[in-house]
Amino acid sequence: MNKHHAQRGSAPGLLTGASVLFYKEVLRFWKVSFQTVAAPILTAVLYLLIFGHVLEDRVKVYDAVGYTHFLIPGLVMMSVLQNAFANSSSSLIQSKITGNLVLLLVTPLTHRAWFVAYVGASVVRGLVVGFGVWLGTVWFAPQGLVEPMWVLVFAVLGAAMLGALGLIAGLWAEKFDQLAAFQNFIIVPMTFLSGVFYSIHSLPERWQMVSHFNPFFYMIDGFRHGFLGVSDVSPWISLAVVSGSFLVISAVALRLLATGYKLRQ
Repeated sequence: MNKHHAQRGSAPGLLTGASVLFYKEVLRFWKVSFQTVAAPILTAVLYLLIFGHVLEDRVKVYDAVGYTHFLIPGLVMMSVLQNAFANSSSSLIQSKITGNLVLLLVTPLTHRAWFVAYVGASVVRGLVVGFGVWLGTVWFAPQGLVEPMWVLVFAVLGAAMLGALGLIAGLWAEKFDQLAAFQNFIIVPMTFLSGVFYSIHSLPERWQMVSHFNPFFYMIDGFRHGFLGVSDVSPWISLAVVSGSFLVISAVALRLLATGYKLRQ
């Protein structure tokens, strides 16, 4: 490796390049915040108004925990995950279709800088939307944070994992239809079947077993534990599953970026 490439791969160079692209990605979604932030917040509030009103007196999940209190953390985390995925995936597919991806390809950015920037911006969008959903829903059922560290850990780790998954989807997809299929047939079902609206203990035994193979369930359950102090499984188990899933997905995303998968077509 020559001196020039050594400098490009160094930590200061990585952080400098990633910070510029990160700023660009954050600015991209913030300029259309009415669509990327306000719209998902409104959607989550509507979910709460409908499900909370209909099921509050009919469903009891945990002792001394009302259904609305149970539902709010799930809606917050669902919004974090879906918007983190949407940020990185939509940015890549838009760059491909408009042709401005070539402007990034001619820069000296390494694949690691791409990863840090895209995933970092996805985390920011996920957390901003999640915080907005929490502010918009907490008025209906005020609640505290029993273990705030779990809330922060699962929010950041979950958003990073979906940001990396969004990178994979954005690299794979060649048009919006393919990206929509990825989201509608993978992300949305896994999110809705993760226990956002119910505890898996209310399911038949067979479906409980299936739920334990869904990493989204562990993200939702661990995040909810930080609010309520109770959960379907230990938060440490959830942390192990989510961390392992994040590492695997990140390794795949980094490999695809390193090989330029569908970037130079």
